[in-house]
Amino acid sequence: MTRYVRAVLAYLVPTFALGFVWHLVVFQSYYAALAIYRRDVIVPFGFLSMLIQAAIFAWIYETTFARDRGNLPSKSLRYGAVGAVLSWSFTTLAVAAKNVMTSVPDFVLIETAFTVTQWALVAPLTVLALRERREQVGAPNENPIAAA
Repeated sequence: MTRYVRAVLAYLVPTFALGFVWHLVVFQSYYAALAIYRRDVIVPFGFLSMLIQAAIFAWIYETTFARDRGNLPSKSLRYGAVGAVLSWSFTTLAVAAKNVMTSVPDFVLIETAFTVTQWALVAPLTVLALRERREQVGAPNENPIAAA
């Protein structure tokens, strides 16, 4: 599997799973009260949207963060901060600005929580999926997290 495909999957798999469970199961009644979503959500459109986002975020990671020095927590925080702010701008602010809903503050609150949770998962998974394999003779017990 190529590095790029791993980066796409590191975004797509947790984002789709979390998005489905968050929006359509756990907080379904919260979103229903906001009256923002259609009753017959078109899941394939959501998946396609996430696939496009995954491709773009994979490119961003590869071109901007992949070769940076740093350990798993520092790279995850840097990449996660950029990804979360960018995602939040188009999944929360833009939607709140143009969609009809019963409460903009309630929508911003729940979607901000979603974005933070999403990127807390996606960022470290991306860093782990794309860490350089360091083969060092005589260092079989190297900590893989510190080497990320």
